[in-house]
Amino acid sequence: MQEVRDRHGAAGSPEGLKLKIDLHTHILPRTWPDLRERYGTDGFVRMEHVGKGCARMMIGDTVFREVGENLWHPALRLEEAARHGVDVQVLSTVPVMFSYWAKAEHALDLSRLLNDHIASVVRDHPDRFVGLGTIPLQDPDLAARELERCMGELGLAGVEIGTNVGGENLDAPELRPVFDTAERLGAAVFVHPWEVLGRDRMARYWLPWLVGMPAETSLAICSVIFGGVLERYPKLRIAFAHGGGAFAGTFGRIERGFDERPDLVAVDNATHPRDYLGRFYVDSLVHDASSLRHLVALVGPSRVAMGSDYPFPLGERKPGGLIESMEEFSDETKARLLGGTAAELLGMTPR
Repeated sequence: MQEVRDRHGAAGSPEGLKLKIDLHTHILPRTWPDLRERYGTDGFVRMEHVGKGCARMMIGDTVFREVGENLWHPALRLEEAARHGVDVQVLSTVPVMFSYWAKAEHALDLSRLLNDHIASVVRDHPDRFVGLGTIPLQDPDLAARELERCMGELGLAGVEIGTNVGGENLDAPELRPVFDTAERLGAAVFVHPWEVLGRDRMARYWLPWLVGMPAETSLAICSVIFGGVLERYPKLRIAFAHGGGAFAGTFGRIERGFDERPDLVAVDNATHPRDYLGRFYVDSLVHDASSLRHLVALVGPSRVAMGSDYPFPLGERKPGGLIESMEEFSDETKARLLGGTAAELLGMTPR
């Protein structure tokens, strides 16, 4: 059970944790071994430091992303978190590091490297950081064993996973050992979009991030609903990034499709999709007051957790700022969104 110290001395249930918890932040080591040399194959990410506090994430000769030292420097992260009143950051890797396309033994080795790093940062600052590991989903048995190590030896709160594995959705029967293990261990599962659908039509305008990710995340939610994942694992604590993507905005259409054509929609699970509202979590990263208002009304404040996507440019510049600006939200609702929901999802208790 993850423990944190409440700055206000609160005790008891997650609702009593008067903390500002950022569910959605990414971290990497400052450097790691040459993976091409280590595994004998191309396609892995390397970090190329190009100046003081500046680096490029490279895949081959292509720049994937330019990053700053707040991606890898814990002291700087803590300084910036304090500036915005964030008490706890939840650390997870950058999704491009999932490497589900790679040989399973290589992805496992890389997962262990990344997980050991996150665990070490959490150990150094146990009151300020909570960790989520990564696992090689292309081999669910290896993934389940690494999940056990994350929850046991490393003391992490769960794992971050991608929205698909080699084009297979999250309702794939092969992934059941992973969800079995997550439910049994009480591990939080944070689902982040990656390898989004339709990439061949989104080469311009940053569309994979603007359109592809929201659609991909909605697809993942629909997969776990219609594919019976939530039915099969009623105690599974699963959350989706970016406010659940396009799901909230298209839920009316999703529901209508189920009602009008159950012969096409309810082929693997006859439970109505509305019955699953409140059965999964989302972060708050929607960038728009009307969208956040709708999201909270749809799934409830007990299922929306503040998340900023720190330290990336599509993130919220002031983590939790949108929640705090919502005049119609009560203090109780704001407290739940800013910290209580994340505390429940992550199994955090005050110390």
